Amino acid sequence: MAETNSDQVSDIKHDSIVSPGISDQEKEMATNALEAFTSGNYDDALKQLESLQELNKDDYKIAMNKAVTEFYRSGQTTTSTLKQSLMMIKNQVHSTVEDIDGLDDVENSILHYNQAILHYHMRQYSEAIAIGEKLYQFLEPFEEKFAQAVCFLLVDLYLLTFQPEKALHLLAMMEKHSVQGSNKNGKGEGMSSTARDSAAQKAEFAALIEAAKSRMHQYKVRAYIQMKSLKACKREIKSVMNTAGNSAPSLFLKSNFEYLRGNYRKAVKLLNSSNIAEHPGPLKTGECVRCMFWNNLGCIHFAMGKHNLGIFYFKKALQENDHTCAQLGDGKNSQGKKFAGIPMCALLANKRYELLYNCGIQLLHLGRPLAAFECLMEAVQVYHSNPRLWLRLAECCIAANKGSSEQETKGLPSKKGIVQSIVGQGYHRKIVLASQSTQNTTYSEGQSAAIPVASMEFAAICLRNALLLLPEHQQHENKPENGSKNSSQSGSTESGSENSDACSGKSQEGDKFIPAAPSSPLRKQEVENLRCCILACSAYVALALGDNLMALTHADKLLHQPKLSGSLKFLGHLYAAEALISLDRISDAITHLNPENVTDVSLGVSPSEQDQGSDKGDLEPVESSGKQAPLCYPSSLSSAKAMMLFNLGSAYCLRSEYEKARKCLHQAASMISAKEIPPEAILLAVYLELQNGNTQLALQIIKRNQLLPSVKPSSSPDQRKKPPPFQSVQPMQPIQMPSSFTQVQRK
Repeated sequence: MAETNSDQVSDIKHDSIVSPGISDQEKEMATNALEAFTSGNYDDALKQLESLQELNKDDYKIAMNKAVTEFYRSGQTTTSTLKQSLMMIKNQVHSTVEDIDGLDDVENSILHYNQAILHYHMRQYSEAIAIGEKLYQFLEPFEEKFAQAVCFLLVDLYLLTFQPEKALHLLAMMEKHSVQGSNKNGKGEGMSSTARDSAAQKAEFAALIEAAKSRMHQYKVRAYIQMKSLKACKREIKSVMNTAGNSAPSLFLKSNFEYLRGNYRKAVKLLNSSNIAEHPGPLKTGECVRCMFWNNLGCIHFAMGKHNLGIFYFKKALQENDHTCAQLGDGKNSQGKKFAGIPMCALLANKRYELLYNCGIQLLHLGRPLAAFECLMEAVQVYHSNPRLWLRLAECCIAANKGSSEQETKGLPSKKGIVQSIVGQGYHRKIVLASQSTQNTTYSEGQSAAIPVASMEFAAICLRNALLLLPEHQQHENKPENGSKNSSQSGSTESGSENSDACSGKSQEGDKFIPAAPSSPLRKQEVENLRCCILACSAYVALALGDNLMALTHADKLLHQPKLSGSLKFLGHLYAAEALISLDRISDAITHLNPENVTDVSLGVSPSEQDQGSDKGDLEPVESSGKQAPLCYPSSLSSAKAMMLFNLGSAYCLRSEYEKARKCLHQAASMISAKEIPPEAILLAVYLELQNGNTQLALQIIKRNQLLPSVKPSSSPDQRKKPPPFQSVQPMQPIQMPSSFTQVQRK
């Protein structure tokens, strides 16, 4: 879920501090320039600054104020020009953030703060946080209003980079400082004039904190939502509603809270009750509220399992986003490819790639893998460091190459899955059975596998990228407790501070994160679960490409994962067995096909393992709790064991142990209903009967689509216990198992 926050970080600062040792005339000109700038008369302010610069050419603050004034006069559209000007001034005074190591070095604070603001709006969050944290260490000599602006900038950056603990700690420090300031102000009576001035400043700061109380409550709610701390969030929601009322930001936050609790209907009702028409546009707040409104509706309906409605709302959000970008720019920006001419405060309003990510996930669950592939391929240009996104792309390729889904949609078994065609008539009529070669995936020939098309070759590349983006087991599990760094990311740049002791609350060093923008960073257990899913997909793709040795390698790695779910363990054994059979290692394959290896085939994932997104409208929606498995995947533990027995029978046939194969076949058939018997099992029974010389019985199996066609439905159980005799037969190919996509897409 996404919420709106109408309060943005402070704008570019105009330095009103005059340098020491200047004349009264220069002071007067500086005061006039400040008044003109504050009133919005930027032309007059520039004239005053130019006159002042002629008198004092060595003062860099005048040049900085001129750059800021020209920036505001252009409507804040010359962001890159301002960035270059500030960089030149910084080089001129030889000042860097790293040089600040004491209270005597903070006179360049406005310059550094302005650079942090530019980094923030240009989504360069790590650079902005590095500057903000350095300024935070020396807030004491700053005026209270500037100190508050630095703190709010840091809080916003921490939330954007998924560091809610640091944001909460900083907010608590701000509240504590405001209380101390109020206490000092209450004891200020009878003091000297200087002391009274200091007390007045404290009172002013307390007034600022009081005015920003609603904003602080909103920040707390956003932090608790990221932490999934619903009890604390519920308390803060009440404070937000008391201070902000039924405004759009407060209602969006409350809707987000109800969404996390699973109260989807109430979340929709709260969204519909928000009056987004009265909310200021992106030029004022930097946010497109209409875009977030449709996106949130899409997230809610996704969680409800209503995927068609979800994709409808996501498309509405995309249209609103493109319309907003076209209004902000010159029409060429409707695709969000560049921001030339867009005001700085509206640079963060474009959410095109986050919305494309959402559309891709929704289309993938909707059963439209090719459309999902197009959306995710565009999103991966920005979020190329997200391992989960590469897995989703591979799943699109797998789903697009599964072939006909007629058996899945119309129920199993299907005669069309057994009989390919019928040739001739009467006595000369021939039944042509489907072969394994006709059921295999067709690949694109004559073109590079690196070309982004929904092929199995490209799926292998995507899965390789996903694995490379995950940390190694030793690096992830044995990280040092002290001195470690936070590696969170957000947007298209790396995020978070790597060495913030001043602003860190309770350290996150015990639980490191892997960046997965635009979703929230992956925790340790989520990384391990994702690794298992990628390995399962990799084994399946390698089998489809005929690379049996690589498939066996991936399957073995999957089975050796420390915390492997029962469903993926089931698939790992199947893929390993198929690869071993293709490598003519039948005995090893039989070991994997032991039904006792199957202990669990559930598809559920815990809430902590679900895909989550950020709090600014760029969320990947959570998985639907009521999701049902496709028909090609075993619906129960007994069905999974029956599938293992069917394949075990195929393996015994390869070793000419036909009696064992017959027992496996009939034991499996007794464990499941007739509708759950796969077509491959019917073909196995036909093969055994043909090798036994029972041609008529084999024909009956095909016509009636039953393993025991000689027995009529009205026959007694005792009659069904008399299978026909078996004779020696030649080896056959193993049954091809269902796609791992039916399972791994739910990580």
